[in-house]
Amino acid sequence: MRAAANRGIIHCPPPAQECVAAGRSARDNARERASGARPPRRAPPRLRTACNPAAAAAASEKATMRVLVTGADGFIGRHVVKALLERGHAVRAAVRSGRDGPAPAPAALERVACDLARDLDPAAWLPRLDGVDAVVNCAGILRERGGATFAQVHERAPLALAQAARTVRARRFVQVSALGAPEDGAFVASKHRGDRQLLDLDLDVTVLRPSLVYTAAGSYGGTTLLRALAAMPCVLPVPGDGAQPIQPIDADDLAQIIVAALERPEAARGVFEIGGPHAMALRAFLGALRAWLGVPGQRVQAVPAPLVQCGAVLGDWFGSGPLGRTMWRMTQRGNALPPGALPRQQAHFAGPPRSVAAVLGATPCHTQDRWHAQLVPLGPLLGWPGGATLALGYGASMALALIAVRHLGAARQALLFATAPFFGALALDQECRILVFGGVVLAPARGPLERSELPVVRRQRGGDFQWIE
Repeated sequence: MRAAANRGIIHCPPPAQECVAAGRSARDNARERASGARPPRRAPPRLRTACNPAAAAAASEKATMRVLVTGADGFIGRHVVKALLERGHAVRAAVRSGRDGPAPAPAALERVACDLARDLDPAAWLPRLDGVDAVVNCAGILRERGGATFAQVHERAPLALAQAARTVRARRFVQVSALGAPEDGAFVASKHRGDRQLLDLDLDVTVLRPSLVYTAAGSYGGTTLLRALAAMPCVLPVPGDGAQPIQPIDADDLAQIIVAALERPEAARGVFEIGGPHAMALRAFLGALRAWLGVPGQRVQAVPAPLVQCGAVLGDWFGSGPLGRTMWRMTQRGNALPPGALPRQQAHFAGPPRSVAAVLGATPCHTQDRWHAQLVPLGPLLGWPGGATLALGYGASMALALIAVRHLGAARQALLFATAPFFGALALDQECRILVFGGVVLAPARGPLERSELPVVRRQRGGDFQWIE
């Protein structure tokens, strides 16, 4: 009883006590004052609304909770932690061992170590769930590496965590899954198998399957790659014809939906496809990012699908970024919500999400945003293959210069020496961007974006843009 009270749950008073308190009349009080007797001190009146079972349940759902968040250091997890703290909840962030948190950390934020590739027994989660009221699982992997398999991270570990949550009587479990078809790849298939196993438990499980998640405040993973494409000089490269439908949602809006899934009783169980207010073509989304970044040029360059497929295969073999065969198949199929999913989303969660224009318009684009997007291709020069890249690039430039010494002038030989390291870096890039950027040269141009595909913007002082809807 005391532990429940500390969590903010409002209890109804015993009916007999309430009747005694309510049965005192004004005449009884006047008689006591006339006799000079001091009336006995009574406890403060309890909230009448709490005596209604429905109101008591609503008050319990809105009370402050302690929430365990797995994958709290990831792209979505960081936004979820921020949203929970802003709502006044306490957060226990479960992160991989050895990762340091923010310093100084908020008083309501606690960090614990976990490893979803190893914590496959419910008993391993019980100490981390001590005093926890709800769980949000944001953890996931795009490819199997370092002993972490899809079966472990997407199925066995979340199931063990949910079973432990049921043991400690946690009220809610929110699973952040993936929008797609199992045929797209093992990533999506394992996510959906894990969703079904969680829903079979005697636990209030809410499964959220978001479309493309992006943010204007920084970039991460796939958002970084999309920004790099949008910031390409002269032309806007798009995979295939760029007409693939997506329904992007801002990470902050997704985090608010996750918090609503914890707080609102009507969202206690089920699978929900989550996305922005309307679907749009991938090239239109990239065009919006390009206009927000302030990069001139609206000409779209189609990258042939076989070239993108080749880059996706190499990304699976050598890379650790988002580019891979699963992501390419999901892009080709389209990542928009099915019919009826958006009204259902708005009926169960607080308010409609913001449009891409509204999100970008509310976040000014700064110089560092443009610089980061345009310098992403140079990232390999600063990473682990930097030394090998430089050596290989200069070696290749010397070899090519010696071969072409009779056909190139001195100026072109100097240009070859200067640019070879850059292209060598692209060749060793973990995300194989050389194939995507090479397609800009090899493929025919599609032409400028249609007027209906471009957002309406007005240039402000300093190079920023204001969105007009």
